Amino acid sequence: MANMEITFPGNKRVNALMNGFEIKTDQPLKAGGDGEAPSPFELFLASLGTCAGIFALSFFENRKLNREGFKINLNFKWNPEKHLLDKVEIILTLPKDFPEKYVPALKSAVDLCLVKRTLANPPEFETLIEK
Repeated sequence: MANMEITFPGNKRVNALMNGFEIKTDQPLKAGGDGEAPSPFELFLASLGTCAGIFALSFFENRKLNREGFKINLNFKWNPEKHLLDKVEIILTLPKDFPEKYVPALKSAVDLCLVKRTLANPPEFETLIEK
């Protein structure tokens, strides 16, 4: 099982230590933070986009395809009543010379993103107390 340590360096900053990296988060000024780092939720959203990106990048590299002009945008539909995301759109902007025959395969590759697949099949959560 992987392990992550959460630290509290001050004010609304909450950081994660994992695999030798420190991932810094903060809250925006309007939420009482210093606005010095992304919020945890923003990092969560970024993990979706960057995960999709690494699968797309591998697809391009494995086929030696030109990726100039390729980009990914994510749109988020927020449900204000539930205070949760309702929908995430992953929009792939393809290079002008991208072969049409690869479009379905690229979409399938992006769908292999581990973050997306984990959300589709959520893990069990358990909160434990140590003294």
